Amino acid sequence: MILGLVACAASFPLAWQAGVAERAIVKRGGEVFSELDLSRNRRIEVPGPLGITTVVVDQRRVRVASDPGPRQYCVRQGWLARPGEIAICAPNQVSVEIKGGRPPYDSLSY
Repeated sequence: MILGLVACAASFPLAWQAGVAERAIVKRGGEVFSELDLSRNRRIEVPGPLGITTVVVDQRRVRVASDPGPRQYCVRQGWLARPGEIAICAPNQVSVEIKGGRPPYDSLSY
């Protein structure tokens, strides 16, 4: 019985995974500004109401490198590398979200 529980527990986290990070969706004012392929290193500048937000892709991960917002929460979020992770620069109306090959588990769609 214990062996069965261990096997079940070991496979359970797989139901929550969203696959490999493939792209980053950058939004400005709630609209898609850019879709970035994570296999290609690059830097983009996203204009917002407060100024320019800089988004960097490096080694299959993405981060907000700079933002004109006062509290810098999205910059402090650091590197995003797993599907479903998100950084939101609310004052400048910019967000960055990682997407994978398959959608993550969502309890609302269950």
